[in-house]
Order: sequence, then structure tokens, then C-alpha cells
Amino acid sequence: MTIKILYVEDELFLGKIVKESLESRGFIVHMLEDGSEVIDAYKSLQPDICVLDVMLPNRNGFELATDIRAINSTVPIIFLTAKTQTDDVVMGFKLGANDYIRKPFSIEELIVRIENALRIQPVTIATTTDIIALKQYQFWVNKQVLQYQTQERKLSYREAELLKYLYQHRNTIIDRKDLLNHIWGSDSFFNSRNLDVYITKLRGYLKEDASLEILTIKGVGYRFVV
Repeated sequence: MTIKILYVEDELFLGKIVKESLESRGFIVHMLEDGSEVIDAYKSLQPDICVLDVMLPNRNGFELATDIRAINSTVPIIFLTAKTQTDDVVMGFKLGANDYIRKPFSIEELIVRIENALRIQPVTIATTTDIIALKQYQFWVNKQVLQYQTQERKLSYREAELLKYLYQHRNTIIDRKDLLNHIWGSDSFFNSRNLDVYITKLRGYLKEDASLEILTIKGVGYRFVV
């Protein structure tokens, strides 16, 4: 089951992180930053759940929830807010919110609350429908397929596990020893040479998109820049 989320957030940096993180778990996310656009988007998208920031340009989250509830009395609504006043929390629930999350929050917390609101089973990196968007590429984790436009490349088990691990730790420095132990179960010399070969292969597979780089951090490990 593919879940459609209407996500409204005017902090663009935060919004991009949340959107990409949710999409990496298999959710379809339609993100808006202006409250005036939300109701039309809701009617056309018919989302399974709405995640609304409270403080928004033109129309706030409380106003939007009122209008959404007039259209659909049962669709789950989760509020996000930096406010801490009890009155705001009470107002949110009076308007029919299913949950209320204070900022800052973790992605894992948001996912758990979405799952709880929808009463669905947890969506994780290992689900059969999982697709990771890697810029111009699509990575079908369970099928071990890397797709670029109409071209598909079948990955070996270790190639797929390595790419998944790099993605899960993207934009951070990954210790070479940790990577070896996770993929091969040992950091032996033989496995270390294998890792060099696999990294070279993945670089070749991802060469069509210059915004994706597997950087070697000399003496430490790697950094997968996405």
C-alpha cells in the first residue's frame, strides 16, 4: 500500500529533509509552503494523511484543518509546531487533529506517529515496495535494481547492500572498518580489496549524475554525497 502525504511546511530546509526522508521510506509526499494553496491541493491529491505546520503564510494550520475537516471528517491530521503553549495543543485536538508534534522532532518519531495515525504496519527500508530516489536514479532495494531513465541495472547482493548502507549514511563520513564489518562481517585484507572494487563499480553505475559522489576520505573511509 502506497501512502500519500500532504505535507505543508514553510521552512524550506526542514521541509526538504523531511520530504526526502519520507520518500526514502516509500511514502509519496506532496509538499507545499503556502497555506493558500493547500485546499485545492487536498482536493486534487486526496491524500491518506495531512501533516500541517501551524505557522504558515496566508493561512495557518488550524484554519486549514477546519476546511479539510469540512471536506473529509476522517482523514488523519498531524500538526507540527514550534509553539509550546498548552492552549495551542488543546486547540489542535479540538479541531480534530490526530496528533501534535513539537519541533524539533526526529524523522523516526514522525514516521511512527504517521503509522499510528493510519494504523498501518511500520514502513521500513526492507519493504518489497521500497524505492529510494537518488536524484536521477531510482534504487529498487528489494529487487536489487538501479534504474536510470529507461535503463535498468541488476545489482549483486553485496552491491545492493553497499549502496543501501551508503545511502542510509549519506552526507556523513563512513568509517571504512564499519562498512567492511557491516557488509562482509570482517575487515580482513581480502575483504578490504573487495570493497575497493565494489566502490569503483558503484561510482561507474552512478556516473550519469554528477551530483552523486562517493568520496574517499583518506585514512578514514568514505562519504556518499547526495
